[in-house]
Amino acid sequence: MSTYVLRGRYSSDALKGMISSPEDREAAIAKVVEKAGGKLLSYYLTFGDDDWLVIIDCPNNEVALSIAAVAAAGGSVTDTKTTVAMTTKEAMAAFKAAGELAKSFKSAGR
Repeated sequence: MSTYVLRGRYSSDALKGMISSPEDREAAIAKVVEKAGGKLLSYYLTFGDDDWLVIIDCPNNEVALSIAAVAAAGGSVTDTKTTVAMTTKEAMAAFKAAGELAKSFKSAGR
């Protein structure tokens, strides 16, 4: 499983609706993530450029994209962004592989 960070904003209509009738979205998010084959790790409401942040584990990019597409297509969220998150162990393996690749690579103009 890979970890993905999804974030975005609520539309003004969604915010109006949540103010007039507050609801906890975590259960609905967990349900769609699990149905797609993933696992919801965290759901946060945030300040700043984004209104919400979701951290999920998914078996592959296709599952992560399907979850993000469902969220965006619903019309209540905008400006969605999805980022793959790596553990330091995964990053170290990638850096080690990059070191091996770099031995046989010549940068342009060098």
